[in-house]
Amino acid sequence: MSEDNSPHVITLGTAGGPRWWRYREQKVRAGISTAVVVGDAVYMIDCGYSAGRQLVEAGHSLDAVQAVFLTHLHSDHIADLASIAMFSTFEITDEEREAIVLIGPGDRGVLPTVSPHAKVPPRPVSGHSPTPGTIETFTRLVEANATDLNERILDSLRPSPLDMFQPQDIVLPKGIGFEPNENPAPQMDPFVVYEDTRVRVSAILVEHPPMAPAFGYRFDTDDGAVVVSGDTAFTPNLITLAEGADLLLHEAIDLEWLTAKFPDPTSAQARAIRSHHERSHTSISDALAVARSADVSQLALHHLVPGTSGPSLERQLADETGLNAVVPNDLDIIPFGQHR
Repeated sequence: MSEDNSPHVITLGTAGGPRWWRYREQKVRAGISTAVVVGDAVYMIDCGYSAGRQLVEAGHSLDAVQAVFLTHLHSDHIADLASIAMFSTFEITDEEREAIVLIGPGDRGVLPTVSPHAKVPPRPVSGHSPTPGTIETFTRLVEANATDLNERILDSLRPSPLDMFQPQDIVLPKGIGFEPNENPAPQMDPFVVYEDTRVRVSAILVEHPPMAPAFGYRFDTDDGAVVVSGDTAFTPNLITLAEGADLLLHEAIDLEWLTAKFPDPTSAQARAIRSHHERSHTSISDALAVARSADVSQLALHHLVPGTSGPSLERQLADETGLNAVVPNDLDIIPFGQHR
């Protein structure tokens, strides 16, 4: 906690991508997850690998968590959701508290199109329900652990994660023109998805093809506002969401790494991977452009791809003088608002 108990962000994990990145004498970064702390309440954004453990390392517990927000349902953003749900039966000790609200995208409704680099169309997983939203994803994760949970529920009288969490699918405003494959981030206004006495949380669609829907979130408190981009290419919607915010946490891909790793891809898989990263993520220059256009006070780059790119991104930021921009480490505390 910050000493004056002012609102702040804790970067629980700052690495992006469904990888355990190979580190050579570098700091190991946990999977993407962020905590917004307002008073004695914690709000988590995404549950990348080790998110639950990082929350404990930061000095908080699930008892303090009021809500969890998923920007989208890629594996690197929900890798630790199952363990958080399973361990909640022991880690949540306040038996009188209300369920933790879990908010995230709804069912996509249609599969993404097959990559033009595919020689043979791949077979999708779970043909009976191939694009589950937050409610169904959470329920499936819990049910996959039924053997363990039923033993603890029946023998040890522990509560069920289905009672400890209240999953919700975000319902998009009508008439905005969203179409997951053709128009995943239509121009729109932010809309409120959660509110309590400490914080109002608004969401907006961002562009992370082929994943859709994908969201950025804004947390407004009495002391200031912080915005988390989620995974996105450059999109005007994020400028709208971040307008005048005190702190913007924006994803960043190291394009120098990308072009060095895939200089002239020859295999279909390599071409598809490079194409995905180029159209689905944000360069440092574009993240800076979003922050300047939104007139935010501070920019923090996270969801680093690769997870080893901290030194490279810091070097690329070295000449930036017009904006307070940083590359935080895991478990850094970043105050925001009028008391920072």
